[in-house]
Amino acid sequence: MTGAFLTGLILLLLEVVCESEPTHAGLDGVEDSHGQQGPVHLTSRWAFQLVNDSLSFSRADSFCRGRLGSLVAPDRSEDREGAAELLRQTGLRSPVWIGDPSREASKPVALSKQYLKFTALNFPTESHEGFAHVNISFPALASVSVCVRVQWSPEWNEVSTIFSYAAPVFTNEFQLRGQVDLQGRILLALIIHGKHLPYKASFPNDGEWHHVCVTWRRSGSRWAIYVDGDRKDAGSGSDTSRDIYGDGILILGQDQDSFGGNFTEPFFGNITDLNMWNASLETRHVRALNACSPATQERLFSWDVELLRRHPVVSEVPALLFCPAVHQQMELQGCGTLQVWSDRLPPSGLTDCSDLLPFICRSSKDRYLKMKRMSESQSSRPTAFMNQLMKLSNSSQPVVELSSVSQASALLDVSARALEDSRQDGGLQPADMVSLVRLLSLAADVPSEPPDGAANRSRDDVRELSRSFIAVADGLISEGDALKWRAVKEVVNGPMDVVKSIDRMVTSLSPRLMAETDRLTVHSPNIKLEVQQQKLQDGSRASSFCGPETEKHSGLDCISVPHQKIQDLHNDGFHKLTLVNTWYGSLRPPFGPEENITMVPTVTDGSQRYLGTVLGSSVISTTVLGDDQPVSMAVRFQLRHRVQNPTGAVYDPVCAFWDFDLAPEAGGWWSTKGCEVVSKQHGHTVCYCNHTTNFALLLQVYEVQRSPENEKALQVLTFIGCGVSLCGLLFTFILFIAVGVPKSDRTTVHKNLIVALGIAELLLMCSDWASGNQAACFLVTALLHLFFMASFSWMLVEGLLLWSKVVSVNISEDRRMKLYYIIGWGLPVLVVGVTLVISVDEYTADDHCWLNVKTDTIWAFVGPVIFVLAVNAVVLCRVVMVTVSSARRRAKMLSPSSASKMQTFDLTWAVTRPVLILLPVLGLTWLCGVLVHLSVVVAYVFIALNSFQGLYIFLVYAVYNSEVRNAIKRIKEKRKALSFTNCSQPTSFLPSQRAPVTSWGRSPPTPSSPETSETSGPTSSTSTSLVIKNESFRTESFVSFSLKPASGTQAINCGVGEPCCHGATVQVVGRVFSPQTSQ
Repeated sequence: MTGAFLTGLILLLLEVVCESEPTHAGLDGVEDSHGQQGPVHLTSRWAFQLVNDSLSFSRADSFCRGRLGSLVAPDRSEDREGAAELLRQTGLRSPVWIGDPSREASKPVALSKQYLKFTALNFPTESHEGFAHVNISFPALASVSVCVRVQWSPEWNEVSTIFSYAAPVFTNEFQLRGQVDLQGRILLALIIHGKHLPYKASFPNDGEWHHVCVTWRRSGSRWAIYVDGDRKDAGSGSDTSRDIYGDGILILGQDQDSFGGNFTEPFFGNITDLNMWNASLETRHVRALNACSPATQERLFSWDVELLRRHPVVSEVPALLFCPAVHQQMELQGCGTLQVWSDRLPPSGLTDCSDLLPFICRSSKDRYLKMKRMSESQSSRPTAFMNQLMKLSNSSQPVVELSSVSQASALLDVSARALEDSRQDGGLQPADMVSLVRLLSLAADVPSEPPDGAANRSRDDVRELSRSFIAVADGLISEGDALKWRAVKEVVNGPMDVVKSIDRMVTSLSPRLMAETDRLTVHSPNIKLEVQQQKLQDGSRASSFCGPETEKHSGLDCISVPHQKIQDLHNDGFHKLTLVNTWYGSLRPPFGPEENITMVPTVTDGSQRYLGTVLGSSVISTTVLGDDQPVSMAVRFQLRHRVQNPTGAVYDPVCAFWDFDLAPEAGGWWSTKGCEVVSKQHGHTVCYCNHTTNFALLLQVYEVQRSPENEKALQVLTFIGCGVSLCGLLFTFILFIAVGVPKSDRTTVHKNLIVALGIAELLLMCSDWASGNQAACFLVTALLHLFFMASFSWMLVEGLLLWSKVVSVNISEDRRMKLYYIIGWGLPVLVVGVTLVISVDEYTADDHCWLNVKTDTIWAFVGPVIFVLAVNAVVLCRVVMVTVSSARRRAKMLSPSSASKMQTFDLTWAVTRPVLILLPVLGLTWLCGVLVHLSVVVAYVFIALNSFQGLYIFLVYAVYNSEVRNAIKRIKEKRKALSFTNCSQPTSFLPSQRAPVTSWGRSPPTPSSPETSETSGPTSSTSTSLVIKNESFRTESFVSFSLKPASGTQAINCGVGEPCCHGATVQVVGRVFSPQTSQ
């Protein structure tokens, strides 16, 4: 490894050296990978660079990523136009690679999406007679391809025939056979026109399924054998150049020593998915078939067990085969190309991905110009890091690209040493960081397959590459460089670009890293990487991965895959599990003080004011590979909090992960989808996520609005207020029942509101006692939701009833009450029922018995409450307007002198009185709840108004209610009347059946009233007046009555509170009292 290569390649990472400032939508020159000038076309947003080096599609894609760009995307009109214009200006007469939007990086997917079920044929070792005959006729074949999936029996070590085709004139016409060598491999060989080709292609005898394809064409007699998508053997030439004879017989599992018979060399194992074409397939077609992507060529035979005649010992068995193309949904028939030099050819097409073609890289215009300025600055004033690199490599000639693991390992090792040495001279500069990010991106895409004969040396290079890779990455993400990341944010997407490169590198090289071990650990000050590998079997378990232990914190940053998920992996047909775990101690995505993480606050009870969200832990990640393919799997992790609580602030942890697809242009963003908090402990939090990626804790910062003393006082006030309120509601309800308040729609609505609100407050007082039992807490939460909803529903009914009194509503009382009952009880039952069905798993809060405020469940209560308060606010405004209007009319009826004095007072009282009376019953005091986060004083006011709501209802609707007071007064009058029974003669009451319910009250005393004068003389009579209050019509009537003493008796003198026990007849309108005296 020469110094020229090392320095030339590191300079390649930043070569955007330009001769002059490019004009808008013009061409500019940049160096390609060989240091030659290449054209660049600039548009308003993008920079398109043509790279004349011919590379395969994968290498071209890697090259563009290394330049912090991508291949042009054909699905974007601006990309197509920019690339076409660049090709026209350069006059290139060759197709170029373009990006394929469906060919994205492999992402973890669900287990069930990676395997397909096939019907296979089992050839048992107990019998040598097993075979299957393909029941189709064959034409003469100028070319042929046969692909089949085989599962070799490890118990059989002799020569076996996978399939044999015999023609009537020649038996060994076309045949595929295999045998086991001393190293335990299955060696494959073809027989064509009777010529036995050598055993060279192979696959391990591991009992797994393997995809085998053989191709042949008469032109040049070219043949090839593919195993698992890769060409393992090929050749050309034969003794005869002719077609394969037609009208033959194709037999699976046996060699035909005669046409259709004399079977020998049987196959033992399983065979499925055998397909045949009368064409010679290309490599890209075979790779597509290996991934279960259908080939476009017409088949001569497609696998169908119904078209096979088999021996009785051959049975059908199910087979679960790995099919990545099913979930990747990518076109495996070729890679996209673009050409513009000929109008007769289509502008876009497909070609073999292994072909070598030039390509066009695209990056943003701002990124291109920023990198250009960095390049010019680096050329004129090399940084300390670049000086150290030149000192270590002793040359600066540009060289090509990273084409092997050894080259990448050597380059990373020199870069790591230069990085360490430059720390003493001020550390990395922004331009150095861009160079190293590009280097890591290129190294992550280095070809993973070792050259022939260099497997042992390659394994050592891979391990050295991983150590150097982590060393360079560690230097990039150290905390000291956090501010420098913001200086290059137009060029790179921050430290998460480094994380992405680490994931790609380890995932790509894991088969070679774990070739001789089941655990590999690479440790640096800020990064810990661990790779675990095991064979899956029943009862397989994976150990947890933890970050480095310290004296204060021992293993608190840990992540693990649940054991049941690993067993599911085994049950789904996977055989090998690889876990790639990484811990990042000082990873800080570049957020400025003004760049808080935007998230919805989780604490919304008003006790704290939301300030923002910060990254509050290390970052830990897991990638799960099943049979070396990424799979999606749930993980459980715990992370310790790394932010100390300052005075007056608290933190609420949120489980999150970095989603690279959330904001692609910015490199991704934090997301919480699929993650939930399992438990919160002092100093650390346990999380569960249903997928694998890079995880961290986001801490939502809140300013404490209330001290612990205030919280305690508010809790005590709430409990006392609810108790007093409950007593007030109970007494009000008892009074309504006991004193015989006249039945009306208004009293019925009052009673229902009292019942709903009373039960809700009783449940609220008991909710703390139920919080320790999950089932009891869930039940209490549902009942609280129901009865508080019912309370607000009856408050809505109160408002509607009041509106019907203020605004004439043409609806009968019976129909109106039915509607009120539907609103008051039916609507709450419906809302609570639907909420339970939709979000039963997220219904209750974590630490108390109430709805979960961290999800949308809380809106099942808040939404209806806001609606009720809005309607009742309109009703109250209407009532106030009517009251003010009435007060003005009364004022006008007064004399002008007194009207001017009384008008202000009357108007003020007309506004104040309905507000004071109606605020509690309409629930409008709950509007204070919107403002509780502003001040603790508002919280006290809110709790006082609503906790004592029952007491207020008792005072307004019981103590000072005229209906209740009149009912009590009637009871007193009745008791006075019943006092006649205390006399010597019994009293009989003869009530009229048509008399209305009345209340009695005496008129002001007059000289002739019983209270001020006596009646004398047997014939004299005294008349007086009573005021009859008819509650049904709200009117007062004056009636007269007379007291006539019986003949021979004394005058009557009934004092106040004294029974009238003398013979007298008291006659009143509608009711006659006729006391009798016994003789």
